Amino acid sequence: MSIIEILKTVYDPEIPVDIYELGLIYDVAVDDNKDAAIRMTLTSPMCPVAETLPPEVEMKARGVAGVREVSLDLVWEPPWSPEMMSDAARLELGME
Repeated sequence: MSIIEILKTVYDPEIPVDIYELGLIYDVAVDDNKDAAIRMTLTSPMCPVAETLPPEVEMKARGVAGVREVSLDLVWEPPWSPEMMSDAARLELGME
């Protein structure tokens, strides 16, 4: 399973769409040493899962076969907006 596949199993408990399709994952990079760097955001700085979601993302990424280390960078720029959601997420949430 890839890091992106595993991130698609992580959900914000208030929204029935995974965090990848929501557009909360800005970047996933894996270097030659199999170290992963993940840039992500949350729907808002006051998000109720702000303290639990990033550690869950990091833990699940560490569990991917072949990944050696994971660094997670929680960023607020650019700010998340509904336009960052995939078409599938918009459809799931009835926004199409």
